[in-house]
Parts: sequence; structure tokens; C-alpha cells
Amino acid sequence: MDSIAISNIALPPGDHAELLPEIAAMGVTGLEVAPSRVWSDTWGGLTAAAVETYRSQVEAAGLQVIGLHSLFFDHPGLGLFKGEEAFEATIAFLSHLSAVCRDLGGRTLIYGGGRRRGEMAPTEAAAECDRFLARMLPVMAAHGTKLCFEPLGPKDTDFLNTAAECLDLARTWNHPGLGLQLDAKALVENGETANDTFRAVAGSLDHFHANEPGLAVIGSSGTVPHGDFAAALGAIGYAGWVSVEQRMFAQPDWRHDAAASIAAARRFYGS
Repeated sequence: MDSIAISNIALPPGDHAELLPEIAAMGVTGLEVAPSRVWSDTWGGLTAAAVETYRSQVEAAGLQVIGLHSLFFDHPGLGLFKGEEAFEATIAFLSHLSAVCRDLGGRTLIYGGGRRRGEMAPTEAAAECDRFLARMLPVMAAHGTKLCFEPLGPKDTDFLNTAAECLDLARTWNHPGLGLQLDAKALVENGETANDTFRAVAGSLDHFHANEPGLAVIGSSGTVPHGDFAAALGAIGYAGWVSVEQRMFAQPDWRHDAAASIAAARRFYGS
């Protein structure tokens, strides 16, 4: 597959205009956007002109925005299971980000952190999630975007951990505004590395994160079987984006790490 992207969390925060051509030259064609990596104010102060400027910079570099992730990084008070005020604010913020995603030319919004139910009963948490989706999914569908719950390991969330749970939710709703995502490190953490996991999502998968524990350089831990995952994706005919999720560890060396991750992703997941 040739649809290899990288998240902008691999870049220094702020102005990326001069950095995006370097990323493209490393061998990717897509960019996944963490909004707070670009803009200091991702909500009230984010203008349509600023969004259009970033899209123009991305496309001038020969890249395309594939979607958004790290949605609540700069708004840790938002998310599910945090009370009614936070619930309403989360609806408003994600509706805004869905429009931003659309205007950037992207499609997927990956909902990772921000969903710990804690002592809330599983049935109560599921009911709140259903109420959330009933409000959000029509907005997503109208924008032509998809909300994807990111499967996460047990250290990262206690609600919708596994790919199987996220698939069940997507099938239950069967809504154009709700997508499905797989995450490489979470597959390992949740014991879902078998080919059956991939066969179950055949025809339904919208997005794949290639990553490592700690969002380290791809292939560096030796614990994530990227070659097996790539083969499994190929076996189900997945033709969507494989997005490298690797964070910047040291600003002077960001190019070295990003290039290493992209080279590894192309080696494992490229055609």
C-alpha cells in the first residue's frame, strides 16, 4: 500500500510551512493533524483563514490532510464521563473540530484519550456514549467526516479498549458518521494481534495507526509485529491510510526520528 502518512506530532509545534516539504521528501503523502501542534488556540481563536492557510501549506508540499487526532490534548477537561457541563462542551468542541477537519480536506477524527469511566457502571457509561453519538454522528455525517474511537490499552482507558468492542459499536450504530480504527500498539497491549482481528474488520476499517509504546520510532521497541500487521492488512484488501504516530523526542533531532519512522513504515507497510 502506498498511502503512508505521518502525524504532525513528529514536528516541532507552531509554524510548519518550511518543514512540510521536508516531511514529504521523506516518503509520505499524507499528514494527520493534531490541532494543538499547529495552533495555540484550537477553539474560539481558530479562524477559517488560519485553517485554510495550513491546508494550503500542506498541499503546496505535495501532501494531503487525512484527518485529526490528539483531539483533547489542549482541553483535558473535555471528554466523556466528566459531567453534564463537560459533555455539552465536548459536543460543541468536536462539532467545531469536525468542521476544521472537513475544511482541511480530512475525513477521520480519532477519539483517543478523554474517556475514563472510573467508578461509573459500564451500563451507565454505555448509555452516556450512546447519548453522545446520537448528538455527534449527524454532525459528522453532514460534514463528510467520521468519528473513530481509538482502541487503547488498559493503562490508557477503561472504556472501549479493544478493537472488538469498537467494531461492535460501529456495527450497532451502522452510521456514516462513525468509523473504525485500529492501533498497532493497542493490538499488542490488548492481545488482539491474530489475523482474526483483521478479518473481522474487513471492509469496515477506515484508519490504521502504525506506532510503538511511548509513540517511539517505528520498529524501535521490537514488541510490535508491524510486518505481520501489514500482511494482515493486505490480506483483507485494506487500501486506506497507514499513519505513523511518532512523537517528537528532541527538537534538534526531529528529522532523524521522523525519517527513521517513515523509512520503517514504508519498509513494513509500503507496496
